[in-house]
Order: sequence, then C-alpha cells, then structure tokens
Amino acid sequence: MKKVKKEDSFFEKIIKLIDAIQVYLPSAYGGWKNRQFWTDIQTYCLFLGYPRSGHSLMGALLNAHPNILIAHELGALKYADLGFKRWQIYYLLMKKAELSAEKDRKLGGYNYYVPNQWQGKFTQIKVIGDKQGEGTTLRLHSNSGHLQRLHNTVNVNLKFINITRNPYDNITTMSKKTSKLDYDLLKSIHHYFFLCDTISTFKETLKSDEIYELKHESFLQNPQFYLNEICHFLGVETTEEYLNDCAKIVYSSPNKSRHTVNWTPELIAQVQSKIDQYEFLSGYTYDT
Repeated sequence: MKKVKKEDSFFEKIIKLIDAIQVYLPSAYGGWKNRQFWTDIQTYCLFLGYPRSGHSLMGALLNAHPNILIAHELGALKYADLGFKRWQIYYLLMKKAELSAEKDRKLGGYNYYVPNQWQGKFTQIKVIGDKQGEGTTLRLHSNSGHLQRLHNTVNVNLKFINITRNPYDNITTMSKKTSKLDYDLLKSIHHYFFLCDTISTFKETLKSDEIYELKHESFLQNPQFYLNEICHFLGVETTEEYLNDCAKIVYSSPNKSRHTVNWTPELIAQVQSKIDQYEFLSGYTYDT
C-alpha cells in the first residue's frame, strides 16, 4: 500500500526548521529552570494511528491526570532528531500541554476541557508524552531511527497507545477534513491502510506490555473502565473523581460519519477485505 498523503513542501520544511531554531534557547533555559519536575518521569507515551480516530480525546483525558502530562501535536520526534536534550523536549511538551488545556480551546473542532481536574497542571509528573498518532506513524515508516533517537534522549520506558475507530467512519471523516488528501475518499482509503500496514509492521518489534490497543466505540461505552486500564498500563493510579469527571465529557455514542458520503458496494467490499487483514480491526464492518 503506497503512502498517498503529500509530503511537506520545501517551504513548509524551512518553516519547521525556523521554528525549531527559535525554540532551542528558550527550551534550554525553560527545561533547566524547571528541572525539578523531570526527576520522577518513568514513562514516555506515544500514540500510533490515524487522524480523526479519537486520539485527541484520549490525550486530553490523560492530560487531566495529576501524574500525566500529554501535549497535543507537538511533534517531539523532530526535536530529538535535531539534537534537543531531554529537558528541552520535556519543557516543550509541558508548555504545549498547558496551551491545549485552556478552558475554551478546541482541538480538532471539539472542546475536551475536564472540569475539576489537572489539565495543564500536575502534582508530580510520572508519565509524559505527545498525542500525534499519524505523525509518529509516518516518522516510524520513514526511518525507525527516529524512535531510537527519542529513546536515547529521554532514557525512560516508551509505551504506545493505538486507538481504532470503525474504518468506514474514520476514512469518511479523513476524506471530509484532510486537505492533504484532497478531500478524496479513495485517497483516504489508501492512506488509512498505509498507516495500518506501518503499525502492523511496527507492532512486531514491541512486547505485549509496550502497547495498548482499544476500539474507540468500546471506550465510549465504558470510559471509566478503559481509562483506568490505560492509566495502569502507563503506571499510574486513578481516583473515582478523576474517572467520573473525565467520563462526563465523553459522548455516549460514536459519530457514524460513514452515512454522510456515498459508499458504493464496491468500495465497501474493498475496505472490508483490507479490514479482515488486521487483527486490531477485527469485528468492524460497514453495518456495525
């Protein structure tokens, strides 16, 4: 399966490089000034996956835990590639997590603010990470050395979360929201399964306790149970108040966006044949 999402243009790459140069010295100073916060970090959390699949919601809920700091789409792997130190990356993650936790801020069109909890704040950071499922997956495909550089930099356990959503809904929403896929359904199908191929291959390098996989639809049915499981997977305890407050902002049922576009029988069959090749997509059909 070929990757169909367009690469960054030369201009976009230059912009990203300038951004990295601009934050290098501030992150060095900020990371050193806040060095007391980094001493208890035991786990670095990364997301694998696809755009529009529920990762933003999970990242925001984890960021509401007093011992977890999850930034929204920082792209930390690029900073490790550029030689940023551990405390610089941690500082950038902290500032990004604070920004995305603002009460009125929307992520991907949704507000994920959790009242009474710790978004943008913490008591003791034990888990830190970056919610960037597609970006991380693309970097892993291009060169597995990206991950090794991050691991060498942070020198803590790496753990991965892979949340799947019904592929028909996921692909539909990608086709309606993603300009780099030209808002095209067929291109979105190809790109979605390209990401699945990359994740399936990468999973072969992981131990069972290094990745947590969850269906978005299952999470919506019982958010307290699965959020508690994920926190334990990451190595932190939960409270009833935390789980209940998080559950209050979770929709009770998924958005079945597949019904908003014309899925021909041929396309439905094409996608189902691909779904059946991946264990982590088992059980999904157009009608479920």
